[in-house]
Amino acid sequence: MSAPHPNQPAATPERRAFALRDALVDRGLIEAGEAEALAHRALEELSPDNGARVVARAWVDPDFRERLLSNATAAAKELGIDGPEGRQMVAVENTATTHNVIVCTQCSCTAWPLLGLPPDWYKAPPYRARVVREARTLLAEMGLQLPDATDIRVWDTSGETRYFVLPMRPEGTEHLTEEQLARLVTRDALIGVARIQHSSAL
Repeated sequence: MSAPHPNQPAATPERRAFALRDALVDRGLIEAGEAEALAHRALEELSPDNGARVVARAWVDPDFRERLLSNATAAAKELGIDGPEGRQMVAVENTATTHNVIVCTQCSCTAWPLLGLPPDWYKAPPYRARVVREARTLLAEMGLQLPDATDIRVWDTSGETRYFVLPMRPEGTEHLTEEQLARLVTRDALIGVARIQHSSAL
């Protein structure tokens, strides 16, 4: 293979992605149009809105909450939510004394059906390294101040097991419907770098 001409500009990320797609199609590893279909599905179907629906249902339905904590993949399917990177999803529940946060130290794995594609900061080496070593400090820098007495648990998501956080229901939301509760839940809360504050429910 000849080296690129020194004056030739480097290929853009988009062109590199298209070249990789074409190579996979040429080798018969994926079908033509499969990558585009997955990208479309990622935008249309794989979303933190799904995770918000699951959380809201768990807040209003104790039986569903128990099923979610026992088998999150099966519980999500009850709401019609499944898909790629969601074969083994695990819910970790925040409490008054325990706060959970997720990371993928190897790359950028998340539970796509519930969180959507990962944000850029989640994929960045500083987050992936620091949340393991100094979670409390990093979370504070991201705007989440936790009491010293709160136990912080970091869960390392992998290709096999995809964690997500079941946040605590904010106080003062007893009058809200399930749909209204779902609108309070953010992707950052599902990852564990934010809490759902009482003021969000006003």
